[in-house]
Amino acid sequence: QVQLVESGGGLVQAGGSLRLSCAASGSIFRINAMGWYRQAPGKQRELVAAMTSGGSTNYADSVKGRFTNSRDNAKNTVYLQMNSLKPEDTAVYYCNADYVSAVVALRMDYWGKGTLVTVSS
Repeated sequence: QVQLVESGGGLVQAGGSLRLSCAASGSIFRINAMGWYRQAPGKQRELVAAMTSGGSTNYADSVKGRFTNSRDNAKNTVYLQMNSLKPEDTAVYYCNADYVSAVVALRMDYWGKGTLVTVSS
């Protein structure tokens, strides 16, 4: 059993900041990558930022320079610092973990339930 607990979403005015966090727990042998995706109403889910175990991060072009992804490996937690938020950043933000299960020794993929970020103009 794996859990991804997200927090930090909410309502903010354009230009403001929010910090999301996602903590992974459960039967995890190793986390290969953790990251954030988002889905706006009527749109497909898209990558926001994803960090590998080696520390490299991929960002969506739309958030480069505004969002920063960081990770605490000891806590199996990732953070997404979102600055200069825009109304178009409004979406449900999902945490994702690419990990190796401690139970079956297989590579697996798990999604959190999502946290809503609303940016008002």
